[in-house]
Formats: sequence, structure tokens, C-alpha cells
Amino acid sequence: MVLRFLTAGESHGPGLSIILDGVPSGLALDPAAVDDQLRRRQAGHGRGARMHIETDRAQWTAGLRHGMTLGSPIALSIPNLDYRNWEQIMSPFGAAPEPPLRRVTAPRPGHADLAGGTQRRSADLRDVLERASARETAARVAVGAVARQFLQVFGVRILGHTRAVGDVSMDLAVPEDVSYDDLEARAAANDLAVLDAATYTRMVAAIDLAKRAGDTLGGVVEVCVTGLPPGLGSYTHWDRKLDGRLGQAVLSIPAVKGVEIGPAFANAALRGSEVHDPIQRTSQGAVRRSRNRAGGLEGGVTNGEALVVRAAMKPLSTLMKPLPSIDVRSGEPARAAVERSDTCAVPACGVVAEAMVAFVLAQVWLEKFAGDCMEDVVASWRGYVREVERWIPSS
Repeated sequence: MVLRFLTAGESHGPGLSIILDGVPSGLALDPAAVDDQLRRRQAGHGRGARMHIETDRAQWTAGLRHGMTLGSPIALSIPNLDYRNWEQIMSPFGAAPEPPLRRVTAPRPGHADLAGGTQRRSADLRDVLERASARETAARVAVGAVARQFLQVFGVRILGHTRAVGDVSMDLAVPEDVSYDDLEARAAANDLAVLDAATYTRMVAAIDLAKRAGDTLGGVVEVCVTGLPPGLGSYTHWDRKLDGRLGQAVLSIPAVKGVEIGPAFANAALRGSEVHDPIQRTSQGAVRRSRNRAGGLEGGVTNGEALVVRAAMKPLSTLMKPLPSIDVRSGEPARAAVERSDTCAVPACGVVAEAMVAFVLAQVWLEKFAGDCMEDVVASWRGYVREVERWIPSS
């Protein structure tokens, strides 16, 4: 069974539509948990006015009965409440208003406006930016929330947090003696999902300073996953390596321009003896690494340690003090268009990154522990775990 999804919808159109196919039958889904992830995506210091308009809630129309998946495609939608303010401009049918309203002809540097407009030869760049908008990521968060509930059946837990906003960063070392529950509580304690209170205060100040300057800030987010067994992914082909699949998924998030597994860029400056994780047997008899600089992946395969994925998000391309551009209709110099936007959306990026990581992990999970119903998937997983535990003989 192949897990896959498609999304449709424009930023200011009637709403977002999602088809999620390949979820086994018999998975109990909590719609409130999906809506909670959608709420997390909308939060964060530095978000714009759009977040005060939308109250994202998933509407389920297929694939479920009495809260249980049927094994058929799941269909859901997320209405755009802001559509009522854009209906004349974004209506799927009917004549376009004359004169044109909110037509965009001056592309924003850093956005898909000019590249996409060149590709489609659009006279109005709104035809491009509406779909290229990060509004589409709300649909991905809903998909990821389903994948997260699937993984929770097997004890897999996912935590995302903010490592940096602009040039303000948290100490790179997350204490290993801190429990997952404590880290989750720290991330939930503020609207930037940063684990350190002092760093949060500095990040807020940096965002406020950028907002006053009409500018934007990017940053770095980290997704940590615990409870994964060794052996997910593959070392045999480029397109089956788990680090490659995670990289593609996370890099597809708007404004994400870099991904690393563990502290990969820092590792590049060190010697091998400082990077590679010694293998040892614990007092309980388990085979583990004494540290986790590999970020939970070796050779494209999970190694049983926590999976750590980091993403670098560039500053958003809509500036309240726009950069120089060109008018694509006249060819004359112009100031870039200004769309309603955020000063900083790094925490939201972290929620989307969690969703994409969850989806890819659910994909590879179902590839390895295939089954049309949850009962079969659970049985396959349990049998594999038993075999792995006794594969290396005790000393």
C-alpha cells in the first residue's frame, strides 16, 4: 500500500482540498488533534493579519466512519474564511472585474512571482502567487496530523522547536538528560516554540525590530523523532534513502532553502573521530550509539537513535518596504508588490516540517510493515522488532 496525498486550492480562493490515500483501515482518528496542529501552524510572534481572520478547521468528507479509517481515500477540506473578502477577485467562474482589482505586475524578489509568471506567461502574477503561497501548507499540516496519529500507535513521538530566528540562536546542545515530555512542555510554553526562555525574549525583540523596519526574518527549525526502530529506509538506491526523501519533503516547504540531518554542517568541519558515533551495548543489553551526531540515520537507514532533521528558512519575500523590481506589463522599473504577510513565520515552518517528516515516516513505515488494516501492520511491526532484538547475540 502506497501512502500519498494531493492538495488543491489558492491562498484567497474558497479553500484547500486534500486527498490522502493509502491509510490502512482500522486507524482511530481524533479530529480535534488535527485541528490542534492547524492551530499551532497559525501561532507565533510575528504572524500577520491573515492569522486573525482564519480559524482553520478540517472538514472530513470521505474515508472515515464513526472515527475509524475505512482504507479508502480520505478526503478533507479547509475553508478559507478570507475568501469572503476576495470573492469578486478569486471567484472560480464569472467575469473578471473591470477595471482589474489587486492585479499584480511587479514581482517580489525571492518569491515565485517572476519565475512562475515567466513559466506560465501570466499577465497577472496573482495567477502564480495564489498557489505558490504558503497558505497551501495548512493542507500539509492536516495530512501530517493524520500521519502523526498513525505513528503514535507504535510509540513514535515527534517534537519540533525553533533553534534560531535571524541571528538569535539557541545554544546548539539540547540537554540529553532532559525528558521528551519536558522538552515538549518547554516548546509549548511560548509562541515561538523555543526551548529556552531567555532566547525567546531575544527572538521577540529581533522580530519587533524587523517589523518596525518593514523587513522580515528567517531562521532554523528542528524536528526530533523518537521511537523509530532501526532499519527504516534503504541503502540500496538513491531514491529510497530516507535522508534523501526527508530532504526533498522538507525542502518543498515554501522558503526552506537548506536541510541537514543532525548537526551536518558543523560535522563537516570536524574529524571523523569527532563525528562518528561509537557503538556500544547498554546495561540493559540494547545496542546503541554513545552519542547521536549522525542524527539517527546512517547510509539512508534509521539506526535506532532519535531522528533529528533541521531546516533553514529564508526571510519571507514580501517586504513592507519593497525592493526594486520591474513591471512585467510595461517593462519599466517598479517597486515590488506588497501582499499581506508576516514578519516572521519560523514557528509555523517548524509545524509544517513536523508534518512533512511525519508523512515521510508513515510512508516508509507502511512500505516496511505493509498491511491493508492496522491489525496486520501492528503484527508485522511486532514481529520485526522481536527479530531485531535477538539478531546480535548478547556477549
